[in-house]
Amino acid sequence: MVIGTRWFLFMLALCLWIFRNEGVGITGPSPNTTVNSTVSSSRPKVVKIGVLFTLDSIIGRSAKPAVMAAIEDINSNRSILPGIELQVIFHDTNCNGFLGTMEALQLMENDVVATIGPQSSSIAHVVSHVANELHVPLLSFAATDPTLSALQYPYFVRTTHSDYYQMYAIADFVEYFRWREVIAIFVDDDNGKNGISVLGDALSTKRAKISYKAALPLGANRNDVSDLLSEVNLMESRIYVLHVNPGSGLSIFRVAKQLGMMSNGYVWIATDWLPSVLDSSETPDTDTMNVLEGVVAFRNHIPDTDMKKSLITKLKRRKDKQTSSFNSYAFYAYDSVWLAAYALDIFLNEGGNISFSSDPRLHDNNGSTLHLESLRTFDSGPQYLQTILRTNFTGSSGRIGFDTDRNLIRPAYDILNIVGSGLRRIGYWSNHSSLSVVAPDISYAKSSNHSSKSTQQLYSVIWPGDAKTTPKGWVFPNNGKPLRIAVPNRVSYKELVAKDKSPTGVQGYCIDIFEAALNLLAYPVPRQYILYGNGERNPSYNDLVDQVAQNNFDAAVGDVTIVMNRTRFVDFTQPFMESGLVVVVPVKEEKSSPWSFLKPFTAQMWCVTGAFFLFVGTVVWILEHRLNHEFRGPPRKQLITVFWFSLSTMFFSHRENTVSALGRLVLIIWLFVVLIINSSYTASLTSILTVQQLSTQIEGIDSLISSSQPIGIQDGSFVRKYLTDELHIAESRIVTLKNMEAYIDALQRGPSNGGVVAVVDELPYIEILMANTECKFTTVGQEFTKSGWGFAFQRDSPLAVDMSTAILELSENGDLQRIHDKWLNKKECASNDADSNKLSLKSFWGLFLVCGITCFLALIVFFVRVFCQYTKFIPEHEEADEEIQQPVRRRRRATKTPSFKELIVFVDKREAEIKEILRQKSRKRQRSKSLDDNSNSPV
Repeated sequence: MVIGTRWFLFMLALCLWIFRNEGVGITGPSPNTTVNSTVSSSRPKVVKIGVLFTLDSIIGRSAKPAVMAAIEDINSNRSILPGIELQVIFHDTNCNGFLGTMEALQLMENDVVATIGPQSSSIAHVVSHVANELHVPLLSFAATDPTLSALQYPYFVRTTHSDYYQMYAIADFVEYFRWREVIAIFVDDDNGKNGISVLGDALSTKRAKISYKAALPLGANRNDVSDLLSEVNLMESRIYVLHVNPGSGLSIFRVAKQLGMMSNGYVWIATDWLPSVLDSSETPDTDTMNVLEGVVAFRNHIPDTDMKKSLITKLKRRKDKQTSSFNSYAFYAYDSVWLAAYALDIFLNEGGNISFSSDPRLHDNNGSTLHLESLRTFDSGPQYLQTILRTNFTGSSGRIGFDTDRNLIRPAYDILNIVGSGLRRIGYWSNHSSLSVVAPDISYAKSSNHSSKSTQQLYSVIWPGDAKTTPKGWVFPNNGKPLRIAVPNRVSYKELVAKDKSPTGVQGYCIDIFEAALNLLAYPVPRQYILYGNGERNPSYNDLVDQVAQNNFDAAVGDVTIVMNRTRFVDFTQPFMESGLVVVVPVKEEKSSPWSFLKPFTAQMWCVTGAFFLFVGTVVWILEHRLNHEFRGPPRKQLITVFWFSLSTMFFSHRENTVSALGRLVLIIWLFVVLIINSSYTASLTSILTVQQLSTQIEGIDSLISSSQPIGIQDGSFVRKYLTDELHIAESRIVTLKNMEAYIDALQRGPSNGGVVAVVDELPYIEILMANTECKFTTVGQEFTKSGWGFAFQRDSPLAVDMSTAILELSENGDLQRIHDKWLNKKECASNDADSNKLSLKSFWGLFLVCGITCFLALIVFFVRVFCQYTKFIPEHEEADEEIQQPVRRRRRATKTPSFKELIVFVDKREAEIKEILRQKSRKRQRSKSLDDNSNSPV
């Protein structure tokens, strides 16, 4: 429809232009004659360039002096196009699509090699078809419509940045402040619609969206603007993106000011039209700046170079200027003329010719009065176009060059905040560094890319209403509609959520948590609880979530499990209750085994413990044998003493006293080990005797899957789909149970009597079941899924984020646990895993190691001491033997080595006897020494 309208306007303008030429007596060549004004290889004296835009407009008043300055600079510069005068032909489009198209057709009959313009994207769409046919490049410095693509319009060359980049810059800005919905206000023309369409695509990549597109008709009056703003003010979002024409944009802000929409809580983001208006005046009107207080605007980034400053000074000195200041489009217009000149100079230097010829396809052979042959084709247009696209230079607006998609390279924008009476730059955006406080010129000079979210940065923003805190970006709509909250109408586990006669109509654990989280929000939330379900059976929670996704409810509050297939359609809050699937089975009492007393320890633990009893008893006997008469006697008695002492220490009932320091040390360490072993044995045996009362044939989910018996699930739960789709359990095995009483009945009857062998359900439900049945049922195995309960909201609802934050705060301050204790009384039941209560050597090897080291050290000290005594005892013993056998040779020492039997006899002697022998030896030596001294004295 849009294309048909464009062609209709184009053909109508073409007809009027032809009729106008015929009326003034302009005639063209004969229809049957092809005129070829081919220029020779010599360079032409004059080359014409057309200029097509609205002269008396905010953009035109800045662009016209820039174009004239560029023509003068080029003609005065002998290094470019020497000997050629560059002439410019202006045509005014008068801010009218129809008249602008006519002016464009008139411009084309002047044999121009290029056209600077058009300014309007709507006119560019139509004129580009003429340019394609006549091979005349259009160098547009202001048509920013992203749909003016190179494939459809090959002769359209955009010498400014496409709105494609500007919309992605706005999307990054929205994401930076974590907003999720915006309202787009735009003029309903090609530039407005197509730009907002790209904005929607850009926001979708950031998990945001345009919640409403508010289109203004062309030429909208004040009443139209007021009606539209009043409508959007009733909506939820408070983020407005304003993409309109420079001539009518300020009136929208004035109406918004009157409606109170420029106050605290609102966010206004304007595209580059607003800086173009403000930059066109050196001293903006004070009233206008007061209206715009807090607005954020994007402006094409122009590097602050000497060339830019020189051009501004030159433009302000011109006498034909119609504006006191110049916006960014003046620099793009100036560089567009230079681009055409540079490319033309290269084109001519490479041997190109400038020639125009009539197109035989435009001849009218049917005698019509439409003189289409007056439109002539630029013969070398394709070559000149390619030269333009590969031209690269530095202009007043920055680097001029084109990428493979024919877009101007290095797109960048200044992000401005209107504060007081001026514009304050809060950062930049470029497709290289995204949001940054570093100028794009510096960012492009760096080789690395700094576009990660962690490095994005902006300076602080002053928002409307002189607010320094970032607005939430949304409020509840002012249309009197409260939040529609769906609550499952349960018939079981009513502690979680149930119907009530209170004003809210509902109560329960989930409701209290939801209300407590709402109370933590910084804004009121009008709400209405609506029961979902017939009250005769639990509703399907998948259907409940679908109702939220389909906008029948705004949220779902209850025991809604967060599972993957549900997160595809709705947004969940932070889980307020951990959950997971478990297997529940009934328990039966059984008599304890007569050998249950052996189960606390493993076989290895029993063996090591028994060995240490004997080992420690033997060590204590060795240490006490020489000192303690209770550890002496016949061998049989001593053996019995060792065994008795070892075993009696288990009950701390040993009668034998230890007298040696080493024996007491070993005994203290060993009694400590025995104390720990006894305590652990008692605790483990108590646990095992209790657990042994629990018996079941199902040991967990694996054995449940391998069996063929029926399985119970809760009505309305997601468990059925999980068991059939994920665990591939036959549908025929699954039995739906309506309430807790049905659980109890089915489990107690068992599969042989029409019941179920086990129930699979979420852990919170099972904890309530076991608490209410005095632990007649128990869980087996481990949880085989991990999930949680959360509140479901519509996709991209900002309330979901705020509620998640509130739930985390409830968890941190303890309110979450207090609400849990109020509604849910959790009772611990014993596990049925008896083997887990057995104690192994791994738990006690440290104790045994300490005890063993102590025993070995004591033995080493004991035998060292005995050896020292033995070395003193041997000489005395040998001397006594020599006195009996050889009295003549008393001083002769024996060299015979003592036998092992003698050593054992020595060790077996009492300590008192050894000490007495050593004392006697000492006295004998002293007497012998005295006699020797007397015999050696002189007479």
